[in-house]
Amino acid sequence: CLRVRVPLRMTKPSTTDRPMAETLTQHVAPAAALDAWARALRTPALHDLPYTVETNAHGQLLLTVHTPAHSRLQLQIVYLLNAHGPDDGAPEVEFAVETAEGIKGPDVVWISDARYAQMPEGATACPVMPELCVEVASTGNTAAELDAKRALYLDGGAKEVWICDEDGRLRFFDTGGPRSASALAPGMPARVAPGR
Repeated sequence: CLRVRVPLRMTKPSTTDRPMAETLTQHVAPAAALDAWARALRTPALHDLPYTVETNAHGQLLLTVHTPAHSRLQLQIVYLLNAHGPDDGAPEVEFAVETAEGIKGPDVVWISDARYAQMPEGATACPVMPELCVEVASTGNTAAELDAKRALYLDGGAKEVWICDEDGRLRFFDTGGPRSASALAPGMPARVAPGR
């Protein structure tokens, strides 16, 4: 049985230690999406559901069911990002981000300390897109849906987007299109072992 410690951010990164290498545009989701997100956060009945909760630009809540195999793939990706990703940030799971189409929760992200520090204290969704967003495909996902999320994350400022198929195959993308390997995590394998 594979056991992995998932890193949790226990303290807010110091703003005096962050590099000044890039200034990012903070994205603001449509007002209807922000209102729906705020309502979801205030609704206790939604807090313990075994679903990922997102919003769309029309203010509707979107619930996605995940299987244990989906969760296992997420955990494997976090484990591999800890091993192969850059040292100046951390992977996060189902990290809420503001997009032009509402609040989305990529299955896994990698966000640098510099970008994380740009998130306002107490934010319920990050207005700054993480450098890497990963979507783990589920049976209910269509290719068009995954393509739309990929474009949304890249347009929002992600440097790379990975799509993990249900069999564990990883596909890497940047703003130029498909890549044969990740530039952010060069040692990342092209397949994630979905089993133990």
